[in-house]
Amino acid sequence: MSVLRIATRYAKSLLELASDQNKLAAVHEDVVTLQGAVKNRDLYLLLKSPIIQPAQKNAALKAVFAGKLDVLTMLYLELLVNKGREAYLPEIVAEFLDQYRRLKKVTSVCITTAVELSPAVVSTIESKIIASGVATANLDVQTKVNPDLIGGFLLEFDNKRYDASIAQKLADLKDDFSKNLYVKEF
Repeated sequence: MSVLRIATRYAKSLLELASDQNKLAAVHEDVVTLQGAVKNRDLYLLLKSPIIQPAQKNAALKAVFAGKLDVLTMLYLELLVNKGREAYLPEIVAEFLDQYRRLKKVTSVCITTAVELSPAVVSTIESKIIASGVATANLDVQTKVNPDLIGGFLLEFDNKRYDASIAQKLADLKDDFSKNLYVKEF
């Protein structure tokens, strides 16, 4: 079975279980915590290791997360280990967050600029996106800084990309000049 299929099924089951028990908000916070935790190389290697026994993995996870995560999330982690699916935790976490955003109709927006944006500018961009009707009122805005853009911005959401950066404009001009549209070709 493919990793994507496994991640989708396990994420969906956790989402439905949390929703049925009215613990969706708590489990979402736990999954965000797990997303950061699985980036730790030691934890990642522990989960991927076929040598470490499931009982030892469960004990390690309880030692790290006991009292920090909801009981439902802890039981879910134990289930993953017992089923031998703990190695897929990073993919399951990513898929859970994606399914949660779809359930709550949250649009993820990424704004990349050459310099750091002020909160007022980010707020203005949010209001313009909502007013345009291309996104829901629930926005999850992330900002990034990339000095290579020179100026302008790059806006990404819903698998769409709007590039209004100076670097892109210069690249377009370079392409136009390389075609030499003003010389008659014989």
